[in-house]
Amino acid sequence: MAFKLLKTLILYVILAISPTHAQSIRSINDKHIQHQQERMVYKQWDRDKFTPTKGFLGLNYQYWLTWGLHPNYPKLDRRPLSADGPQTLRIGFALAMKAAVEKNKLHMDTLRNISLGELSHISALGNSADPLWILYYKQQLAPLTESQGEYDPFKNTTVTLLNHLKEKGVYDWFIEEHTALKERLQLIWQTDMERGSRILSYHRILGEFRKLISTLDSKIEYSRKYLLITKGTQKP
Repeated sequence: MAFKLLKTLILYVILAISPTHAQSIRSINDKHIQHQQERMVYKQWDRDKFTPTKGFLGLNYQYWLTWGLHPNYPKLDRRPLSADGPQTLRIGFALAMKAAVEKNKLHMDTLRNISLGELSHISALGNSADPLWILYYKQQLAPLTESQGEYDPFKNTTVTLLNHLKEKGVYDWFIEEHTALKERLQLIWQTDMERGSRILSYHRILGEFRKLISTLDSKIEYSRKYLLITKGTQKP
């Protein structure tokens, strides 16, 4: 135990009496490196600052050690930010790509707006909001948009007249023609097309429907007169 204490005490004494040496830091100021850094970053490509120089009669060995293996180096402007430097070209390409992207984005936005505008004119989703449909064709074509039970052109006819129309095939003929017009109107209603073409289709179907009603009225009136004549001839 005493030996360990003695050993520790001797070690402390040696450390206490040993001289301490402060480490000195010396800055390196090499003008050649400084010139290279300046011309590569922000200053001009000054050929006069390519040091070391040749010296008297070109006998400066430092010049030959530095520039001897590549004598053309000082003649070419190698700055990244020079007029044709790689960094300048990269920035130029980046700006050109940015301008192209913005131009393409503007073009795509224009196409999108045009497409949405055209879609609003041809889409079948906006049929119910069409002003001309609301103000005119909705009411005129109501018999073709309602169910068969809600629209009955034979409701004012007598049972005898209705039976006669069924016997003559007028009733079935009208139902068939009316159903065909309803299916055509439904097809136009569900199909995407230009608004002008849709309105013309409405008008065409409306004309055919009016012609159908006119023909039906003529047949009903003819059958009514026929029944009256037949009834008159059957009297004693």
